[in-house]
Amino acid sequence: MGTQELLEAVLHSDELPTLPAVAATLLNMTSRDDTTLTDIADLVAHDVSLSAKILKVSNSAFYSFPQRIGSIRQAVFLLGTNAVRSLVLSFSFLSIKDGRKNSHFNFDAFWERSLASAVAANLILERVQGADTDEILVSGLLQNLGILILARTFPEQYDAVLRTAEEQGIDIDEAEERVFHVHHSLIGYEVAKAWGFPDILLLPILYHHEPEKYSGGDPAMAASIKAIHLSHILADIIYSGNPVTCHARFRDGAKRLFSFSNETIDDILTIFHTRVKEAGASFDLKIHNIRSVPEILQEANIKLSLINLNYDQMNKELVQAKIDLEKLTRELEEKNRILDHLANLDGLTGIYNHRYFQSALDQELNRAARNKSEMSLVIIDIDHFKRINDTYGHQAGDFVLVSFARTLKKYLRNYDTLARYGGEEFAVILPETNCEEAIIVARKLRVAVAEQTFSDKNEDYKVTASFGIANANPSLDEHFSKSIFVNQADEALYEAKSKGRNRVVVYSPKKKWFTFS
Repeated sequence: MGTQELLEAVLHSDELPTLPAVAATLLNMTSRDDTTLTDIADLVAHDVSLSAKILKVSNSAFYSFPQRIGSIRQAVFLLGTNAVRSLVLSFSFLSIKDGRKNSHFNFDAFWERSLASAVAANLILERVQGADTDEILVSGLLQNLGILILARTFPEQYDAVLRTAEEQGIDIDEAEERVFHVHHSLIGYEVAKAWGFPDILLLPILYHHEPEKYSGGDPAMAASIKAIHLSHILADIIYSGNPVTCHARFRDGAKRLFSFSNETIDDILTIFHTRVKEAGASFDLKIHNIRSVPEILQEANIKLSLINLNYDQMNKELVQAKIDLEKLTRELEEKNRILDHLANLDGLTGIYNHRYFQSALDQELNRAARNKSEMSLVIIDIDHFKRINDTYGHQAGDFVLVSFARTLKKYLRNYDTLARYGGEEFAVILPETNCEEAIIVARKLRVAVAEQTFSDKNEDYKVTASFGIANANPSLDEHFSKSIFVNQADEALYEAKSKGRNRVVVYSPKKKWFTFS
């Protein structure tokens, strides 16, 4: 059967998977210039199961947003068109399992390996300066789409491919050429093209085994193809039977294609297995006993060094001792990560501390600049707090601070950032929030505090607070800076206190203050 005949047979096969309606509609919508983010959010929101899955991944380590995303509309607006399309397609294909015909092809193992490749591609590309990672997840996941198609449409012949590769000790790619006289890259490309995939997803499927054959002039496309090529090799370290050789190929390719330093490569190798486990949990895909690359390489090298010894038990014990040592090291690293997280929390109130506030404000300002959107900052000060300490003692003051923080948090959105700014001062970062919306939030907080009675075993405490608001669209002001933004909120807070406290004041560049009770 010639290549064209094979393609025709694949495209007209009853076993060829069909795209779910949401995925097919989304591909059509994103190909049109008039499609809005609202249109996409409405489409995805109609599929409750898909919406829940996208929200789960949006709140995972893949995106690392500082606050939890609570709705599919919010996820779409934060992630953007390409990233949402990537997630929809990823979940659509991960649902494809065995066909109707008998086959020895392991679909679960295929998707586990594919997800690992997607994670690897993302890890690689996020270290390439200026690269766009929105589509890399689905590109990495579907790089071997042709294998899935051939295994579904020609199960008996693909079983022959697997037997040929195993019996003759050759790569799957070479075995495919012997059985089908065509490479799975071309099959995957042609099927994806028939489904209406855009070039940003098509070309990595076609060129991921031979990135040097891509002759287009798009640097972003070239970077994606190279990253996906390397991701296959990185996944081979874990899933192939020759990790040492694959490791050497990966290091050589990473240096040749991206000029990565040894430190960058080591960082990728160290965290790869952890990211794969996290991705498996996020995408509801069971990952079977995956070990770290250093552990796999260490075991492989030990076995190679002891291959000529006849003392099998000694070999096993030595390998296990080395593995146990590596496990202890990983546990210590995990404990250090937990301590680092605790370092971001205020020890008294349990909310974020000043250190985390500065980092979160940097992230939200950068996101607002990229999205050309507004954001607001509110700085809050408890009125006459010193009187509580002087009258009732510092333990009472601490109780009021804890209760005050708990009250503020109750009235904020999941993705807002509440932090203790210092002493009796607190700060709230409000992403995607204009001035009018920030006023509503601040007034709601002011009333909630004023109406709240903080009661401990000894006393009832009534407090009020003053609120200073600053609003900005960083993309519209070339002189904008974080320090200016914070100073504006501080000036508004000072004005609120000077006007009698227990009020909300909005910063005005002309010092024509806007005050709200």
